[in-house]
Amino acid sequence: MRRRAAYFEKVSDGKESEVVCLLCPANCRLSEGQRGICDSRLNHSGELVTENYGELVSCGIDPIEKKPLFHFYPGAKILSTGTTGCNFGCLNCQNWQISQRKQPTTFVSPEQLVEMAGEQGSIGVAFTYTEPMIWFEYVRDVAPLLKQRGLKTVLVSNGYVNREPLLELIELIDAVNIDLKSVRPEFYKKICKGKLEPVLENIELLSGSEVHMEITNLVIPGQNDSDEEIGHLVQFVSDLSPEIPVHFSAFHPDYKLSAEITPDETLTRVRKIARERLSYVYIGNSRIAGAADTICPQCQSIVIRRENYQASLVGLDGQKCRTCGWNTKIIL
Repeated sequence: MRRRAAYFEKVSDGKESEVVCLLCPANCRLSEGQRGICDSRLNHSGELVTENYGELVSCGIDPIEKKPLFHFYPGAKILSTGTTGCNFGCLNCQNWQISQRKQPTTFVSPEQLVEMAGEQGSIGVAFTYTEPMIWFEYVRDVAPLLKQRGLKTVLVSNGYVNREPLLELIELIDAVNIDLKSVRPEFYKKICKGKLEPVLENIELLSGSEVHMEITNLVIPGQNDSDEEIGHLVQFVSDLSPEIPVHFSAFHPDYKLSAEITPDETLTRVRKIARERLSYVYIGNSRIAGAADTICPQCQSIVIRRENYQASLVGLDGQKCRTCGWNTKIIL
């Protein structure tokens, strides 16, 4: 469904009306009929409109652990949905069929989506699969309705959004997982077709808010897996808070990027580096034993055991470690 976009400005040079999209740092300048890089925003008669409002490409119930969020209602189920398009063009995209290609969609109004979440035993709605920031207007309309029902709003995002719209969303959402793809600007330019600095700034902004945040990094052999790069990423996160959960995921070749599947040896090395500074480090897309368990940072007891996205709270008394009393601050 077509709606007027929330963030843009009109630019006129006397010949034709152009618009500049102000939603994300790409700041696309569009002539009449031209679309932005996300392929969802269009200059229509001198106004910026979004064509993806309420248009769902996928929808289903997932474990919250699949987002991944391990410290936000562990063991819960959440209605997960997304639209088509993305404001990145990652060569390694593992959802490229819906993020980089047009696919059939189904319109669902904000009220209908909230009703669906309430009927299916979900704790709320996760906007995921593709980039939820390009769905800004829809997310902004759904989130208050969820809050009225006592339900949660979750974003799984690349973090590539301008400050003003992010500040608006921070007041509405409950949790976010940010995909921090690298800490090298050249990686973002070459692999993602975007810029690193806005992502780092947004992670810093979120870390100082009431929104629960976890971070994911896809470990790609030969691209972002060196000890030096992992060390810099870990340092950046730990400087914000060593208690931010970080998920390192194994890569498998997809879309336009060819590389080997991330070896378990690499993931084990990465986890060792990260655990020197971070309290909660997880490995995804791997069968490494215990890599998804939550370990008490003080006494090393298992407080949450996970297998196949199923969570068992084996060592918690409320938010505290049953063995030593450490406050894990896990949201239950």
